[in-house]
Formats: sequence, C-alpha cells, structure tokens
Amino acid sequence: MEPVDLDVLRAAWRWLRESRKLVLVTVVRTWGSSPRPPGAMMAIRDDGMVAGSVSGGCIEDDLIDQVHRLGVEALTNGGLPHLTAYGVDADQAHRFGLPCGGTLELAFELLQAPEALDQLVARLDARRPTMRVLDLATGRADCFDASVHRGVQCDGKTLSTVLGPAYRLIVIGAGQLSRYLCQSAVGLGFDVTVCDPREEYALGWDVPGARLVRGMPDDVVVQSAPDAHTAIIALTHDPKLDDLAIMDALRSPAFYVGALGSRANNAKRVSRLREHFAMSEVELARLHGPAGIYIGSRTPPEIALSILAEIVAVKNGLAGDARISVAVGKSGGNCKVES
Repeated sequence: MEPVDLDVLRAAWRWLRESRKLVLVTVVRTWGSSPRPPGAMMAIRDDGMVAGSVSGGCIEDDLIDQVHRLGVEALTNGGLPHLTAYGVDADQAHRFGLPCGGTLELAFELLQAPEALDQLVARLDARRPTMRVLDLATGRADCFDASVHRGVQCDGKTLSTVLGPAYRLIVIGAGQLSRYLCQSAVGLGFDVTVCDPREEYALGWDVPGARLVRGMPDDVVVQSAPDAHTAIIALTHDPKLDDLAIMDALRSPAFYVGALGSRANNAKRVSRLREHFAMSEVELARLHGPAGIYIGSRTPPEIALSILAEIVAVKNGLAGDARISVAVGKSGGNCKVES
C-alpha cells in the first residue's frame, strides 16, 4: 500500500486510542480522471481534523463542513457503512473540483474504538499482506491473509480492500550519495534502512528517519527478508560489500535491485555474479545497473534523484521501455561519486 495510506490508518488508530470517533473514507471506484486511485484513504475525526485525502481538497472541505455542522455520524448511514458517488454530473464535478469527466465512489465507515483497527495495524506492522472485508450491512470488518496483487472490490454487500505493508528501502553504504537518497526516500514515506559496516562512514551517519545497521550487507539483506514491497540499492562501489548483497537481493522477491556505477563497472559486476556465484541470466536481468533514470545527473543530489525516480517508477509499474535508463544515456551511466 502507499505510505500515505498507511499513515492514515496509523493516525486513525492513534485517534481511536485517544477515545475519539472518526469516519474512515475509502475510494472504491473511479471513472474518468480522478485525483486519487481506488484504495486511497482518508480519516475524518469528530472535530473535523483530517488525515489523508481522496481528492484535490474540495470533497474533503465538503465532508469537514458536514462534520462541523452535523457531527461525524452524519457521514454514515445511521452509523453503518454506505457508498456515495461524487462527480456524477458536470455541476457536481465542477463544485468539487474534480477533473473533467471524473467520478469517485467513496465508502464511509464509522469507527469508535481502537479494536476496529488493532488487528489490521498489527498485521501491517508484521508485513503481512492483508485483505480487510467490510460488511456494508453490519459494519463488521474481518482481516485475512491476501495476495499483494489484488486491489479494491465491492459487490454492494461487502467492500474488500487489500492492504500491503509499507514500502522499504535498504541502502548499502552510508556515504554522501546515500544521505541525499535517504533524505528524499524518507520524505516519500519509505521505511529506510542503511547498512554499512565501515566505521569511518557509520560514525558520521545522522539522517533522521533512516536507521543505520552495522552488519555485513549480505547478512542484513537476508535478515531483512525482502518482500515485494522492498527496494535494495548498492552504493559502495566495493565488490566485497556489494556483490553478495546484490546476489541475495536478486534471489529475493524485492521489487527493485540496483547498483551504482558506469556501464563498464556494471558489466564487470554482472560478469562476477555470473562466473563466481553462478547466477542465472534471468536473475541478472533483474539488476538495475547502472541504477537510475537518465537526467544528465552529475552531482550526488542529482544522482540520488535519478535513482529514486527509477525506484518509484518500478514501484508504480512503469515498464522499462517507458523509462530512460542511464544505461542508454549520453553519460554512459551515473558516474562514481565520493562515498
């Protein structure tokens, strides 16, 4: 699931533990252009405070106004879940600031006790992909193990939402480039771990929100149990640190595995992995090397932007032929920078 939606659930759970009431709003379906995709969430507290969004802001403003005037229960069907469409005609689309032709169907669910989200939050903290099934007639919600590939389904009787764990980023190397990469990744909501056993780099690490571990990178990758919500990027240029970790990462379900370097260095890396570690061509084809999207980057901040842009593009399912890889850029790949 998107980090912003996980943040919504955490905020809602925290508010419930503070004895507040709230309505959880979920985008069920969209037609035409729409600001947020199905599955996007927003929580509205009984005093009008909001976490998350379902539109560009106008629908949120309307819902907040209703809460202030009528109370949070007014957004539900007598306390029970219900579905509402916004943007069904041109006038409403204009009123709520929806794009031309855009329509949203939203589900509203009243929550009044932390038990409503206890199990869901615990499962997501344990990185268990979860299907939450809401009975629209009774308001009962149950959680089940699920594939991360299913989305939102509604048959008019139940609303099934598949929620995955937070996206993770494992960065090998705590050098200058890693600082810029991790600062931006934290801002995008990634759960960031940096691995570097080298004392001269680890002692100076101070990026808020990006925790540092001192083990050998290959051990850290294995112990992290990468899943389909995990990206791994090697930035040290040291084969002793990078190669084994890349091997373990490529044999995991991680959605992205990349390594910094020029095309020539990447070719040498691939050769080592093939010859010394008997990696298959299928496994090696998963490696993003040189890592990044070609933007003519030269400085560490620009290279960090290039790499993170590629990670996000892969996360969002953008096909490789729709991206401008640094491997085909004029520079021949992201250049080595001082770590």
